[in-house]
Amino acid sequence: MSDKTQTAPTRDDWQAHSLDLDIRSGIYIDGAFGSAASGETFACVSPIDGRTLAHIAAGDDADVDRAVRSARAAFEGGAWSLLAPAKRKRVLLKFAELIRRHQDELALLETLDVGKPIRFSRTVDIPLAADCVAWNAELIDKMYDEVAPTDPSVQATIRREPVGVVGMVVPWNFPLLMAAWKFGPALAAGNSVVLKPAEQSPLTALRVAELAVEAGVPAGVFNVVPGFGHTAGKALGLHADVDMVAFTGSTEVGKYFLTYAGQSNMKQVWLECGGKSPHIVFADAYDLDAAVKAAGMGIFFNSGQVCNAGSRLLVQRSIHDEFVEKLKAFAARMVPGDPLDPKTVLGSVVSQEHLEAICGHVETARRSGAVLEAGGSAVAAVPGGSYMQPTVFSGVDNRMPLAQEEVFGPVLAVIPFDDEAEAVRIANDSMYGLAAGLWTSDLSRSHRLARQIRSGIVWVNTYDAGDMTVPFGGVKQTGFGRDRSPHAFDKYTQLKTVWIHVG
Repeated sequence: MSDKTQTAPTRDDWQAHSLDLDIRSGIYIDGAFGSAASGETFACVSPIDGRTLAHIAAGDDADVDRAVRSARAAFEGGAWSLLAPAKRKRVLLKFAELIRRHQDELALLETLDVGKPIRFSRTVDIPLAADCVAWNAELIDKMYDEVAPTDPSVQATIRREPVGVVGMVVPWNFPLLMAAWKFGPALAAGNSVVLKPAEQSPLTALRVAELAVEAGVPAGVFNVVPGFGHTAGKALGLHADVDMVAFTGSTEVGKYFLTYAGQSNMKQVWLECGGKSPHIVFADAYDLDAAVKAAGMGIFFNSGQVCNAGSRLLVQRSIHDEFVEKLKAFAARMVPGDPLDPKTVLGSVVSQEHLEAICGHVETARRSGAVLEAGGSAVAAVPGGSYMQPTVFSGVDNRMPLAQEEVFGPVLAVIPFDDEAEAVRIANDSMYGLAAGLWTSDLSRSHRLARQIRSGIVWVNTYDAGDMTVPFGGVKQTGFGRDRSPHAFDKYTQLKTVWIHVG
């Protein structure tokens, strides 16, 4: 299934195609697939039904070193790093078109790998990844260097240059899209990259790197080393010839990369880590039903495996009970199903191990005194798979573990508040600061709270909206640096001043 089909496939179509997929399983270095130096592999298991899709080469230190050397040679050779921006643009536009052309193949790989409903893999993740590459391609020949306003005897220019060899470590919840947010601007800026996908989701990364070379990206510029965090990820963080690491994942692992940088060559590290985003609903919300739907999708979409999920729902006390009842009804309609069925909205979680961790958070919430309003259990939507009911807890105090720890599953903590000051206090009482949502018909309040809430994003009367034109990222222990928008180039370029005395 290599090309985008003309009509939407059915569940039977997807299941049939899943049996004859050509899955890439090797390490991709210098434009070719190969085995790990150790010969080791790991099983790529689908959370849809528990079957093993492939055995993937398990990269480690030796493989990362080989990939970095390939990336360095490509960068220093200049075939990509010194290529005129307009020519890089043409190659990347072709790359984006190849992603679109292989939309169904990539969507199926993504769904099989992580249990994401095919309707979203096909219409959201893969198209947005292609759009990201194309958007960054269009930007690169429109970014100008600067001339400083110095004395007339001097001409001082300020130039943006590529950083060099960029290591990328990306998560499993949006495997290709999160990778594209990184390799899109990194390649556009002229860097060479070494991508380490999560061990749970290596399939689309391996295929898309091959498409990049097919589009004309020189061999060695785009390398992929699958493997585990404590081996391949750590090796990338410690490698002295990696100039920068871009990481999306947990706060715990993000801190490791800061340590690795200090232990090696003080490489730049840009982090987008955890979140426990507050979603605040005031009694004067213009449309409570719209707020209920946004609150439900804000936590249940992608089975809650979203870093900016609105996992803390703050509801003004005067409407609290009514709102919870509406949420319970919404959750009841969100029934997990087969991700290969185009009608399915809620698929599996990424693995049985992660399902058990989510259930552990649910049990801790019960013991802490939170009131279970909906869900709370694993379900067998497909035999052998890993599925979790949409779960709602009320009676949550912000000091409870459920309100402070990132569950990364379809589990919502509902917290009542009385007034604006209390809402802000609760919203900011978290080590994270990625996003926040706010529902109110008071324009002054929306501006006031947008300033007071400490997060990288504040949505007003909507949730989880955005596109490539606006930055994405957070503050506090969510991390620093931004994906998307021209500001992403701040990570993948460095400034050079050239001072010329002209007399």
